[in-house]
Amino acid sequence: MDAATLTYDTLGFGEFEDFPETSEPVWILGKEFNALTEKDDILSDVTSRLWFTYRKNFSPIGGTGPTSDTGWGCMLRCGQMILGEALVCRHLGRDWRWVRGQPQRGQYISILNAFLDKKDSYYSLHQIAQMGVGEGKSIGQWYGPNTVAQVLKKLTVFDSWSRLAVHVAMDNTVVMEEIKRLCMPWLDYGGAACAEPPGWIPKHNGCLEGACALAEEETALWKPLVLLIPLRLGLSEINKAYIETLKQCFQLPQSLGVIGGKPNSAHYFIGYVGEELIYLDPHTTQPAVEPCEDSQVPDDTYHCQHPPCRMHICEIDPSVAVGFFCRTEDDFDDWCMRIRKLPHTRGSLPMFELVDCQPSHLACSVDVLNLTPDEAGIQSEVRCGQAPFKGNFPDVRGDRVHDFSDRLERFFDSEDEEFEILSL
Repeated sequence: MDAATLTYDTLGFGEFEDFPETSEPVWILGKEFNALTEKDDILSDVTSRLWFTYRKNFSPIGGTGPTSDTGWGCMLRCGQMILGEALVCRHLGRDWRWVRGQPQRGQYISILNAFLDKKDSYYSLHQIAQMGVGEGKSIGQWYGPNTVAQVLKKLTVFDSWSRLAVHVAMDNTVVMEEIKRLCMPWLDYGGAACAEPPGWIPKHNGCLEGACALAEEETALWKPLVLLIPLRLGLSEINKAYIETLKQCFQLPQSLGVIGGKPNSAHYFIGYVGEELIYLDPHTTQPAVEPCEDSQVPDDTYHCQHPPCRMHICEIDPSVAVGFFCRTEDDFDDWCMRIRKLPHTRGSLPMFELVDCQPSHLACSVDVLNLTPDEAGIQSEVRCGQAPFKGNFPDVRGDRVHDFSDRLERFFDSEDEEFEILSL
């Protein structure tokens, strides 16, 4: 049976390999476990992650579109999982645990409601797919890790409850100044406070009542950050020089995991043990879920209750997006410190660069989500033709700027269309 069309009923615990008994440390989203003495804790932690899979029998996307995403939605579901982890950390905390049959907290219900397969849910498949249509991606077309990251960034703008700041770092470069501006928009360029509009109060879905729940001191000064870093770690396979660095990302307390996969399937990677990556697999088709009359959400199928899947790290496709969550400015400063102190063994390479300010060769930017590659190239010639860039690009007004074209190719995910074969 094709793994992409398995149904929930066909999956039994016996089909999944039990977690290995090994003395090697197990790392899951910044937490270290001992597989010999903490197996139950490991499985509890994995089960507590939100597991978004293929669904069927939901309302047609766009009114007349598909009623199931089987065969085409795996990367969209992985995007939901990495963002769902961010929302859990934001509202419930990293140490929150899900227990089957236990009464549900209000914040947890709100998170699940944001992902239900309905057009009015913030992060539903409907919203992601239709936002992609607005960006030139037809429903059923492949999304690469970068594309889904860009779409999620746009959708979070409408979530006034979570009040997240989502930054997608391009060109393998994380610019600290850009993030500080994003998370503290009330500061001017030099870091001084700007005056807020009269009577300004953060609102929860437009209601003052929610402002009390949201107005913790740290979030009043810093919008919680979701940092997504799309990367290309090789050509057709991962460059072994990046393997240790990729594993180190799962050790950081700010880790949200990695979305990526291997040819024909996308996965949400949450950790590793030895040379194996631990991941949640969206390739299971389950019925769409409707809330109960008391607003509770039947949630058993949103948590993976069998041992997690594993694959050798060398099998991962080189096109990935790495995620981190920084609830406060101190969390972000701590992340920066840890990134700069990451040990690099002989032969290993950093996956991305962390810089204080925008490097001059990257300062030319366009809103490529609203342009085709050709249009963006034309607009870049106009924007890049200013004095600061003439010395770096020899023929700005002639042919397309080579470096900028390379960036656009990376942005539009033209290289990673083999993740999943569509089977509509």
